[in-house]
Amino acid sequence: MKEIHVMIVEDHPLFRQGLRRVLEMEPDIEVVAEAGDGTEALEKVATHKPNVVLMDINLPVVNGLQLTRRFKSDYPDMAVIVLTGYDNEEQLLHAIRAGASAYFSKEVLPTKLIDAIREVHRGNYVINDDVLEQPQVATWLLAQFSQYPDTYGYEEDSPFVPLSEREMEILEYITKGLSNKEVAARLHISRQTVKNHMTAILRKLAVNDRTQAAVYAIRQGWIRLEDTKLGGNQND
Repeated sequence: MKEIHVMIVEDHPLFRQGLRRVLEMEPDIEVVAEAGDGTEALEKVATHKPNVVLMDINLPVVNGLQLTRRFKSDYPDMAVIVLTGYDNEEQLLHAIRAGASAYFSKEVLPTKLIDAIREVHRGNYVINDDVLEQPQVATWLLAQFSQYPDTYGYEEDSPFVPLSEREMEILEYITKGLSNKEVAARLHISRQTVKNHMTAILRKLAVNDRTQAAVYAIRQGWIRLEDTKLGGNQND
């Protein structure tokens, strides 16, 4: 019986199939499930309970950072490896804060990815090609927070992701062009509550206005361009 059970969460079927073919050649790795969006991933992770999840960030319905946080909350021993086309230091930090054990560009060599799967299954982390144990990751995170205190500030109730689930929900509506009043109506909350959340979003992302926040979220892959076409009045 193969030791490492892997689930692939990726919305592009061709890339997903390619990952499966590569992994199934390994004697100790078995792909037990695949998912093409956030909802499907939540259903299948509960059924299959993989040891390792290969996670895209730019997903329909629920993005990969939100899923990573949810998975690590529900299944602390499960390891998540983020695979993304948005390869930069900022995104790396967000991924690790969300609970990921490793982060790679989708251009990663198959041998490097397979090695990383085995390392995270052992409980280690892979950051910038370095294999780290948990105390070393804590030291790395503290160094990042010291270097970028304004960009990476966080609240006690949400220590691993830049935005809370409610803030991400509001930001998604903002990228669709909805005003604060329209967002409040959609979420059944007050306009002032939306304003308060927007203030927190701008502070956490270190941007000056809602347009910059929307562009930032799209650029990072948290929100898909095709999911922003709703329309609305951007005035307050």
